[in-house]
Amino acid sequence: MAEHRRGANLPSIGGFNRTVVLDAVRRSPDGLSRVELAARTGLSAQTVSNVTRFLIEAGMIAESGTVVAGRGKPRTILRLEAASRYAVGVHVDPAVVTYVLLDLAGTVVASTTTSTPTADDPSQVVRTVAGAVDRLVTEAQIDVDAVLGVGIASPGPIDVDAGVVLDPPFLPRWRDVPLRDALAEATGYPVLLEKDVTAAVVGEMFLAGESSARNFAFVYFGTGFGVGLVVDHEPVRGVGSNAGDAGHIMVDQGTLAGTPDGAGSRGEVGAAVAPDRLVEIARARGLRLGVGDGSGGVGASGGADASGASDGAGVEGVDRAWDELAAAIEAGDPTAIGLAEEAGAVMGRAVVLIVNLLDIDRVVFGGPFWSRIASAALPAARAAIVGSELLVPKHPVVVDESDRGADVAAVGAACLVLDAALSPRASALLIRR
Repeated sequence: MAEHRRGANLPSIGGFNRTVVLDAVRRSPDGLSRVELAARTGLSAQTVSNVTRFLIEAGMIAESGTVVAGRGKPRTILRLEAASRYAVGVHVDPAVVTYVLLDLAGTVVASTTTSTPTADDPSQVVRTVAGAVDRLVTEAQIDVDAVLGVGIASPGPIDVDAGVVLDPPFLPRWRDVPLRDALAEATGYPVLLEKDVTAAVVGEMFLAGESSARNFAFVYFGTGFGVGLVVDHEPVRGVGSNAGDAGHIMVDQGTLAGTPDGAGSRGEVGAAVAPDRLVEIARARGLRLGVGDGSGGVGASGGADASGASDGAGVEGVDRAWDELAAAIEAGDPTAIGLAEEAGAVMGRAVVLIVNLLDIDRVVFGGPFWSRIASAALPAARAAIVGSELLVPKHPVVVDESDRGADVAAVGAACLVLDAALSPRASALLIRR
């Protein structure tokens, strides 16, 4: 169970205390009384009274009924006003850019997509994304002043300090794109840039609320294979905020063996389960996926032809073929189900190494390509993890699927904004000269 942050009763840190109280209310769907807030946050009754008055006037919480708790005056319940503030999340994927609008409770109230623009002209990238963000907010009839900001989830590597997308392997023409600052200028909103796998794990942690695990791994299966980590309720970003690349972990690829990096049955997990490769294997086994649409490979090869040009049609073709694979799984096709099970097992074998390394007790699978094969892949991944002879921890390891669906990275990007605005940070207490 997640721990509530503790506040402090000093007048100089009122802003920190507001986030402490707001975070406590947000994590309690049934609401809290002022007495309960004081007990959970460690703040004095007077401080809680002052902070809640401010938050009520700001429209972020509201009084909602009373409860009788023993003798004395009934207690007034305070609940979050979810529609008082919003955040936009943007996920840049080689096939499509996804946009979501979340309210203060983390509920998706609107979403849309655009084709991923080429980065030959970075200004066109900014215009495309900014235009889509503006339309999303306008069509949802949301006051722009109620939008806290925009979060961007991008494939890595990125330069978080500079706000630059450096050179993602699956977006070959995206080189040193100054997305954060340019988008902030174009939209007028504060903008945060984060690696996609980290954004996904932040979203999972933020929206889990009280049930958030202290330590867990988020296995992100998109165009690439990554693993986001949470240790002691904090996402692991690394020195350059590019942690999470797990595709080079060597595993027993089983029936998917045969990648260029491999030797015998062993090879890299990312190469083995690259979506374009799995589509080709499915076709070789007799499944007619994307036949005639000109789809080509864009996974393990990095998405470029011999000239280094991005094969955008190939990316979109693989995505369409993946939809057909998902439909075949749902229809009970044994070949499709078997392929998804093999992919899940290979990913599970890689995750065993991470579970052993960090001694974690929960693994969550998610991502745009994962959600479409999860019904077959998740049981196989779970069996590969908990039944592995190499598994070291003796405690139970829970293996489940994210509830965020295919838009998990976009939702996570919006949660970056909500988390920055609503979650208490001890660094806010530092005295700055």
